[in-house]
Amino acid sequence: MSDGYEAGDFAEGGDEREDGAPAQERTFPALPPAPGRGFATSWWGRAWLRALEETALDGRQLKEGRRVAREGRVGAVSVRPGRITAVVSARDGSTYRSDVLLQELDEREWDRFLDMAAERAGHIAALLDHEMPSHLIEDAAAAGIDLRPGMGDLEPECTCEAWDHCPHTAALCYQVARLLDQDPFVLLLMRGRGERRLLAELQRRIAAPAGEHDGGGDEERAAVPEGSGVPAAQAYAQGGILPALPAPPGLPDEPGAAPSLDTETDPEEGVDPSALEMLARDAAARAHRMLADALAPGHELRPVAAGLTVRQDAVRLAAEARPEPWIANRLAAGSGRPRAGFPAAIAAWRLGGSAALAVLDEDRAPDATELARARTRLAGAWEEDEAPRLRAEGNRWTSADGNLQLRYGPDGRWYPYRKENGQWFPAGPSDDDPAAAWAEARGD
Repeated sequence: MSDGYEAGDFAEGGDEREDGAPAQERTFPALPPAPGRGFATSWWGRAWLRALEETALDGRQLKEGRRVAREGRVGAVSVRPGRITAVVSARDGSTYRSDVLLQELDEREWDRFLDMAAERAGHIAALLDHEMPSHLIEDAAAAGIDLRPGMGDLEPECTCEAWDHCPHTAALCYQVARLLDQDPFVLLLMRGRGERRLLAELQRRIAAPAGEHDGGGDEERAAVPEGSGVPAAQAYAQGGILPALPAPPGLPDEPGAAPSLDTETDPEEGVDPSALEMLARDAAARAHRMLADALAPGHELRPVAAGLTVRQDAVRLAAEARPEPWIANRLAAGSGRPRAGFPAAIAAWRLGGSAALAVLDEDRAPDATELARARTRLAGAWEEDEAPRLRAEGNRWTSADGNLQLRYGPDGRWYPYRKENGQWFPAGPSDDDPAAAWAEARGD
C-alpha cells in the first residue's frame, strides 16, 4: 500500500500565518512507546483529552488511535499557532500526515489574558516559573478567554481523508496530551503565543505605566529585547503586583573568616601577604559592623556618617586591626604622623573614634560663646574649695604641675589627658562632666 502523503506535504518551519507574520513553531521528537500508562496526568492534559473524546463520533477510532500512540507510531510533532502536525504510521506500513486545528485567540483576547495575568502576583510568578496552575486558567475563563479546548474545538485533517477523527489524528492528540504534561506552554503556542513572546509581553506590561499598552497594535506589542531589563523606578512602582521579595538574611554571629594567603607561591615584589590578610579581616569586620548598624532600630533616622580621610583611616585601621609593629609603622608613615606619636592617636581612636582623634590633633581656640560655656561648666563642677588649679590656653585647661589636662571638644564634651614621657596621652573616655573627666585624668 502506498503512503498516504507525498514528499513536500510535511515540512518544518518556513510557513507563514495568514496575516503574513512568521509563524512560531516548536518541533518535538517522537515519543517512545507508552504501554499500559495513561496519556495525561496534568489537569490541562486531561482537559485536552476530554475535548477529543467529546468531539469524536466514533469511539472505535479513538481506541485504535490510543493503540497507535501507545506503540510509538506517531512521529515528530510540530506545534504552531492554530495547528499541530505529525506523520503517523499505520500497522500495515502506510504513513499519513495528520493535522489537528485549534482556533487561535485574537489580539484583543490575548490583551485581556495578559492584563488579567499582570494584575496578580501569583499568576506572574507561575508563568515566569514555567507553570500554568488551574486557577490561572479559571481566572482567564472568567475574563472571557478560554484557553482549554472544548467540544468541537479540535478539528481533524488527515491525508487518509476521513471526515471525523481517524486513528491517526486521534493518535496525534493522545501524544500531544503527553507533551502538555511536560510543557503547558504548548497549549499557549497552539492558541497563538509562543513562550518567549508571551513572557516578553507580560514583562512589558509589568514594567510599563498603567494604560501604556492599551489599544496598541502589533508594533507597539513588540517583544522587549532580551536582556534589556527594567528600569529600577518602574519595577519599584509595580511593587504591589510583583511577587514579594524574600526576607533579608539575618545578621551573622561574627564576621566572615579572612582567606589565608600563606601559599607555596612567592608573592609578587612589593606585595606582603600578611598585610593583605589584615586588610581582608578589617573589611569583613567593617562589613559586619555596618550591617549590624543598618539592621538596628532607628537606623534610617540617623544622619549618614562622614567619610574618613586617609590620615584618619590609617589610625582607625591600626586601632581596630591591631597589626604587627612593622605594619603599624607603615600606617604611621602613611598617615603623616611621627612614629612616636602614633600610639597616642591609636588610643584616642579607641576611646572616641574620629571625634577623639580630632581633639588630639587640634590645638584650637574656642569662640567667645563656646569659651564662656566651658568656663561656666568648669565653675559649677566643683565646690569652691575643691576645684583644681587649672591654667587655660585655648581649649585646654592644664594642672599647675603640668601633668594633667582637660580638653574641651567641639562636641561640648571634656577629654582627659595625662602627660607620659613628655607627651600628652589620652587618659580615658570623654565626659559631659568636667569633674568626671578630671578624675579619669588623675586615674581615680
